[in-house]
Amino acid sequence: MLFDIVAVFGVYWLALYISFGCESGNIPARAFESYYKSVAIYLLPSLVLYWHVRMYNSIWRLVGFNELYRFSFAVLISVCGYCAVMRIVQSPLPLRYFFIGGWFQLTLLVPTRFAFRLLIRTYGLFRNTHSRRTCKRTMLIGAGAAGKLILQDIFDNPFGNLQICCIIDDNPMKQGCSVEGIPVVGGHDTIIENAEKYQIEEILFAIPSIKGKDKKKILDICKETGCKLRTLPGIGQLVNGEVSLAKMKDVAVEDLLGRDPIQVDTGDILNNLRGRIILVTGGGGSIGSELCRQIASHNPKQLIILDIYENNAYDIEQELRRCYPNLNLMVLIGSVRDTMRIMQIFREYRPEIVFHAAAHKHVPLMENSPCESIKNNVMGTYKTAYAAMCSGCRRFLLISTDKAVNPTNIMGASKRLCEMVIQSMNHIRLEKKFELLPDLCHHADMLELFPRDGLESSRTEFVAVRFGNVLGSNGSVIPLFRKQLEAGGPLTVTHPDIIRYFMTIPEAVSLVLQAETYAKGGEIFVLDMGEPVKIDTLARNFIKLSGYKPDVDIKIKYTGLRPGEKLFEEKLMAEEGLERTANKLIHVARPLDFDVAKLMTSLKKLSMLSYDDPEKILSLVKEMVPTYRTKN
Repeated sequence: MLFDIVAVFGVYWLALYISFGCESGNIPARAFESYYKSVAIYLLPSLVLYWHVRMYNSIWRLVGFNELYRFSFAVLISVCGYCAVMRIVQSPLPLRYFFIGGWFQLTLLVPTRFAFRLLIRTYGLFRNTHSRRTCKRTMLIGAGAAGKLILQDIFDNPFGNLQICCIIDDNPMKQGCSVEGIPVVGGHDTIIENAEKYQIEEILFAIPSIKGKDKKKILDICKETGCKLRTLPGIGQLVNGEVSLAKMKDVAVEDLLGRDPIQVDTGDILNNLRGRIILVTGGGGSIGSELCRQIASHNPKQLIILDIYENNAYDIEQELRRCYPNLNLMVLIGSVRDTMRIMQIFREYRPEIVFHAAAHKHVPLMENSPCESIKNNVMGTYKTAYAAMCSGCRRFLLISTDKAVNPTNIMGASKRLCEMVIQSMNHIRLEKKFELLPDLCHHADMLELFPRDGLESSRTEFVAVRFGNVLGSNGSVIPLFRKQLEAGGPLTVTHPDIIRYFMTIPEAVSLVLQAETYAKGGEIFVLDMGEPVKIDTLARNFIKLSGYKPDVDIKIKYTGLRPGEKLFEEKLMAEEGLERTANKLIHVARPLDFDVAKLMTSLKKLSMLSYDDPEKILSLVKEMVPTYRTKN
């Protein structure tokens, strides 16, 4: 502001001097007097205007075109106002005085705001050309808008450790040209050649709009260079103006799955969830928390999160309250195994839609604790479903797994039992055979909360959604690989031929929400997870993407299949067929026939054994799930 005051007095004195032939003796006394008085008065409203357009609030190192437009507009307005007022009062100052003064003011006040950034940018360009040896020689892929913003960010932060040596772009019109002084040396087919020529150590991938298969093709080439890779997650960052070096992430293995992100019809989901009271059990877990995020964005009447682990519940609560301050959110601590707690929650909050994601999912751990798998997964599902039926809940959706298909472990078998329980509950509701429902409560007063005679009016639709592994979830292979890589290896793979189906957590959850809109009751929805991927291939790609060589820099260790683990997972049983839905990635499995009455009777016995004998419980589970096979 002090500079502006001095500058305004100076430029208008210069304008006065020039206006009268550059001879101070030619300036009339009245013009001198008018100059001093008018400039002093002109300064006050001008400074107020400059303050209003935030000319004194900008960070000089980051000023850009937005500031240029605002500052120029403010200066022009102030100059025009100054001229108009002085002409009205018939000032002796000539018209050329205002034109000359205004031009000097515009060319002095505005450019000074950019001087600091210009110095830094000049230093950044110089440093990129004459970089210290400590800087990483870097290749940029993408000479479009995102690539240019990345370059600008690097040059505006010249104290970083990157030296951009060359740019790759498939547009032949850009090849041979330069961006910010950096040459565009060729298309993606020249990546390996130019990586060697320019001795590249790191690659920045800055094409957020590229299709999945095309991206995989380019990244497959990049990983052969032995360079570390970083990429922009998606086009949304370019749209939101969030493109910067800091926004770039290490290339994840999911980038090499070679498909475009899954899209769903959010309109149907919005209409289905808006204005509803929704309960998510296990809401602090990987799937449960993402369910909560996406549900919160669809304007529910109330979102209730239930989790046994308070730390996870607290984390998702804080995130949702920050992102959705108007969300009616209730976070509760409790176990789906606790009948009284579950009944109290349903009685007090009366949820209309339940997403049941609470479960023990870790295969080897459940092999060592089979009773806990039954208590939490099977009994917890039954008790929550029973409470939903009693309370008039509209729909109950179970999150299941492909490990429920021909299970070879107790976790998969327990999830298959959960599916059978859900289908049985829907059958019992339709046939009005509520006498088949076993009493698994250990509290004598449970039935007082929801008398059984209220079941006659139940309208709850019970469905399940089955899908495979989700990338980045708790206990999944990607976080494990990342920790092992940070520790210097080795990366552990159970078997060189083991394969799995993969999907990202947001993709899986969005399909779950859409499947819920298709539900009529009794269905098991199966998500199309795409082509299966070898875990060994994932591990090797992960090492390459991090700038290392598999079996040279980072070892891969084969540990053998764990208890209950199989080489590949199936999405369907052999007896099940598939029916199409409006979404080609969501299918409906034809339900298998089983004796509902016998299942409900066995469920009572299973509940008692889960507190007693692990050996007997395994035998009973084998009877209840004929497709369950163990090595013993």
